[in-house]
Amino acid sequence: MAMSILAKIFLVFAIYCAIDPFSHSSISKFPDFKTYKIDMPPLSSLPKERDRQNLLQNSEIRFLNEVQGPESIAFDPQGRGPYTGVADGRILFWNGTRWTDFAYTSNNRSELCDPKPSLLDYLKDEDICGRPLGLRFDKKNGDLYIADAYLGIMKVGPEGGLATSVTNEADGVPLRFTNDLDIDDEGNVYFTDSSSFFQRRKFMLLIVSGEDSGRVLKYNPKTKETTTLVRNLQFPNGLSLGKDGSFFIFCEGSIGRLRKYWLKGEKAGTSEVVALLHGFPDNIRTNKDGDFWVAVHCHRNIFTHLMAHYPRVRKFFLKLPISVKFQYLLQVGGWPHAVAVKYSEEGKVLKVLEDSKGKVVKAVSEVEEKDGKLWMGSVLMSFIAVYDLP
Repeated sequence: MAMSILAKIFLVFAIYCAIDPFSHSSISKFPDFKTYKIDMPPLSSLPKERDRQNLLQNSEIRFLNEVQGPESIAFDPQGRGPYTGVADGRILFWNGTRWTDFAYTSNNRSELCDPKPSLLDYLKDEDICGRPLGLRFDKKNGDLYIADAYLGIMKVGPEGGLATSVTNEADGVPLRFTNDLDIDDEGNVYFTDSSSFFQRRKFMLLIVSGEDSGRVLKYNPKTKETTTLVRNLQFPNGLSLGKDGSFFIFCEGSIGRLRKYWLKGEKAGTSEVVALLHGFPDNIRTNKDGDFWVAVHCHRNIFTHLMAHYPRVRKFFLKLPISVKFQYLLQVGGWPHAVAVKYSEEGKVLKVLEDSKGKVVKAVSEVEEKDGKLWMGSVLMSFIAVYDLP
């Protein structure tokens, strides 16, 4: 009798999730939403190195509530800065005393782009105001290149101001979620477009969908051509050139691994997996020694692993009457927590720094090493965290 009652309850519950009559699910507004299998490696194969001391909790919080959502941290060729892009579409410059407006990517700077109380308040107007993500300086001429999530690759001179468009499409397909970039000595720009379907403001849908329209691209300043180097990627994100310029490494966000793409030598034009990651990666930055700091938003867990391999079950969970925020917490293991990992160019783990409880650094989008310090920004924070390396 009890089993019969449970079976009926489950049937009613399943029917409710299937039709979502009150539109309470996180995908209720997206009737054509699909989920795909993510070929995530076994949990047993992930890096075993951990920071049991939670050293990131020793970070200093700077500029609290002075910068909203500082995704990327950059210093100009003279070492000045930091510069960072914030949620209202501006690129700010720290002149040593205060933050000043340096540049912006959209010419639609109306009251819609004024500072707002919450980071979430910016999402609906991001496509109007612009949303600068990855930042890189051309060391030869001081130009700042910007990966704007909505407007593509932009560029502004050393004096700042309104950035101009470099490229916003490739192979006839518009850039829909431009994410990170780097520049070689010849001025070629290598960058990621995380999805051809989902814009940045729907990044959670991209994560839980697992769709593979992401690309890694190259812009040639001499020919003005943008070409696709790698396609059919599940949420490509951070990208950084090696110290000698013979390759770059990029993140496959959904799968959680690093891939090396060769630009020179007998392997030129090919790529290979060089490392697995602890969790969901964001930007990558190369330090002066040629090692790579990878920003990781959280550790993988059993839930994310199972959901990756069973897309139908994942879609069932997405149809539950629970919020996107709760779905996010399920993905990150219950609470936001930051991990910063240093890899060698061969993919060996050299250093792991964590705040596993999210007490100080809840999230990290980028780790920039400069003069013995790690500068860490995040689209989810309203400050910059600075950690002193031993």
